[in-house]
Amino acid sequence: MKKSIRQARIEQLINQYPIGTQEDLMKRLEDTGIKATQATISRDIREMQIVKTQDGQGNLRYTIFKAGNKSEKEHLRETINEVVTGLTRVEFINIVRTLPSNGNLLAAIFDDLDMPEIAGTLAGHDTIFIISPSEEVAKEMNEQISESMNPDIIH
Repeated sequence: MKKSIRQARIEQLINQYPIGTQEDLMKRLEDTGIKATQATISRDIREMQIVKTQDGQGNLRYTIFKAGNKSEKEHLRETINEVVTGLTRVEFINIVRTLPSNGNLLAAIFDDLDMPEIAGTLAGHDTIFIISPSEEVAKEMNEQISESMNPDIIH
């Protein structure tokens, strides 16, 4: 099975069904005649920029992250404005609080930008740790995030 065909089918499936786990995705693929290992599915998810988001019913499901026609930096600013509820800096780490189920999405955006100010991220349901190479760089990152935050949703 060619990777491009498998990934096209994955995109079709996650747009058509509320798939929330790799196991669900593997089962749906098998139902269409495509067999793939968990490692292959995991690699496809990463390559295709698939993230988990909350749907209208509150369920977590896979969606493909696409910035559309906006620049990646603009998409980052807009997403920070829409989902960030709090920000704290502890030495060289920025702790970013988000609305529920948005931590992974925002971290994926930061990771995709491959910013030199970020040595790495660690994301959960509603919290991201952004690790910077130094305390000074973390302070600058904190200011950048703070400038994009929406004061109406800050807790």
